[in-house]
Amino acid sequence: MKAILPLACLSLLALPLAACGGKGDDKLAERVEDAADNRADSLEAMADNLQERAERTRDVGEQRADAIDAADVNAQSMSPERKADIVANEAAAVR
Repeated sequence: MKAILPLACLSLLALPLAACGGKGDDKLAERVEDAADNRADSLEAMADNLQERAERTRDVGEQRADAIDAADVNAQSMSPERKADIVANEAAAVR
């Protein structure tokens, strides 16, 4: 029911606009809508690409963490700088 109310309001607002015509504004309005759709499609594609990149980043981080665990690295003997360097190199490797 809640979804129907906004749709009905939009229909009522669009009705007077639909009655107008003959001034060529329909084609202009269609072009504006098409351009907005194209921009939205582009943004969605970029979002999909970012999602895939985020998943790859997580996978690579997990694989590298597993490799460090498997190598049985003695992290207690490392300096804080060395640990930070390993983490920074991990972040750079994923990009």
